[in-house]
Amino acid sequence: MKQSLLTNADLKKAVKKFGSPFLIQDLSKVQNQYLQLKQALPNFRLHYAVKPLPDANVIRALKAVGASFDLAGNGEIDLVKSQGVSSDDCIHTHPIKKDSDIRYALEFGCSVFVYDNLCELKKFIPYKKNVQLLLRLSFPNPETPVDLSKKFGCTPDEAMDLLKAASELGINVVGLSFHVGSQAPSPKRHVEAIETCNDIIRQAQAEGIDLKILDIGGGFPVDYLNAEDTDIDAFCAPIREACKKLPENLELKAEPGRFIAAPCMISVSSVVGVSRRQDVPWYYVDDGVYGSYSGQIFDHVVYPKSVVSDSPLTEKCVLAGPTCDSIDILAEGINLPHLKVGDLLIGRMMGAYTSATATEFNFIPKARIISVESLEKLHEELNSQDDSVTTLEIKHKARLA
Repeated sequence: MKQSLLTNADLKKAVKKFGSPFLIQDLSKVQNQYLQLKQALPNFRLHYAVKPLPDANVIRALKAVGASFDLAGNGEIDLVKSQGVSSDDCIHTHPIKKDSDIRYALEFGCSVFVYDNLCELKKFIPYKKNVQLLLRLSFPNPETPVDLSKKFGCTPDEAMDLLKAASELGINVVGLSFHVGSQAPSPKRHVEAIETCNDIIRQAQAEGIDLKILDIGGGFPVDYLNAEDTDIDAFCAPIREACKKLPENLELKAEPGRFIAAPCMISVSSVVGVSRRQDVPWYYVDDGVYGSYSGQIFDHVVYPKSVVSDSPLTEKCVLAGPTCDSIDILAEGINLPHLKVGDLLIGRMMGAYTSATATEFNFIPKARIISVESLEKLHEELNSQDDSVTTLEIKHKARLA
């Protein structure tokens, strides 16, 4: 049962049972997304980037299918540690860290870090016997909504100097990494980055620097327009081909985040107010851009939206969130059926950078996350005669288990 096939009757029953608003988290979809990408990149070790959806159930579900993890902070270390993840399955990829961050990761047992400048490199001098570093390169990509090379990564021309500096300091650099930007529209920039890294790896070998790892980061896209599955095998085909030109025995890594997380959650919120302003209907719902729809601001994403309503009439309208701030607008000029208090707004593809970046502005609680093994299981539960709650976990994102 796909997200789009969870019936309106199911959603109404879920609101009656759990209250509104909430996010339904499908853990079978999390695992399926991981396995699809693993099949598309069979020679890669996939490290789930925890940041888009730092959730205990998600970590457990991915651990069960053999995933590794990409960490960027102490809280993420605490999360994976609490779920029994081995430090051997983790890398720490935040290019900028406090000394205390390095020590915290090392105490956990994570020893693979990233650097992209001389200042950051020197932070590892006290720990040079215990760390392995990846040099992060910058490959700007204006085609992506979030160009991560704007903030992090050295230029390819700077790479050899930074590799030599590490060698002179006695710090072990074992590979290169990059990130071509979030939600890449094509694999073109991945391929260009792999080819450039191949050149740098061979230059380094000529200088006696043995690089054993290439981490191609993330950027694997999802379909926010239609909320349909991405043909990830076709997307990755040019990447697989480019990797054939790399030195043999090079360990390949990737850091998928959005691709795994985004399709696993749908948002359910309720209309709590109706007004007409300048002859335009306004519908106020109990979740907004300060809450689960935060990604519309932070992540530059417009989520597919639909409503559960009995009205046959449609009209262009405004969807507004529950806070007292006028920026809390989910959509303007959107054509929807006439809504009344109690009708439902459904947001899809809402697993990545939603609950993770939500706030409790106005002291309005974050939407609850209802984790289920699958949507089929939820459907069965909602339509059973037993009214007890048997979902895996129901919690506020702010209160991780």
